[in-house]
Amino acid sequence: MNSNELREIITDTLGRIASLPSYPTVNREEVIELLMGTCAQESHLGKYRKQIGGGPALGIFQMEPATFNDIVTNYLNNRIPLKEKILEIAGVREFNAKDLESNDRLAICMTRVHYLRKPASIPASLDGQAAYWKKYYNTVLGKGTEEEYKANYKRFVK
Repeated sequence: MNSNELREIITDTLGRIASLPSYPTVNREEVIELLMGTCAQESHLGKYRKQIGGGPALGIFQMEPATFNDIVTNYLNNRIPLKEKILEIAGVREFNAKDLESNDRLAICMTRVHYLRKPASIPASLDGQAAYWKKYYNTVLGKGTEEEYKANYKRFVK
């Protein structure tokens, strides 16, 4: 998928979540850019929908099923309006991590919720977003680097 198509899907999906009274800012510009960068880094805008090397990560954001299930169990099950909105947006009746591979709207929602659970504000700058992605998405144990994130953002998004 190209960056314009992805941006439209992310913007629409997050706009639908933002219609919930408790989540009016989930679709700020820096959030959209962070999701664009995360997708560029993790799957080259959807080129890879299964983790290279046989790992468990799936979809355009390469989310692991364990992370997906944790979000459902420990976050969404306690926020029923958000849970119901995500099911509606994704067009599914129940959550299944396997759907991440082909359901981009579900992947967008779950990645946004993943970042929503983090305490720090999302930075506006590319450098800040690269550091934020590394700390909160890839983690210190992950192989990705901030430099790689910025390069992939520039290659696939800008």
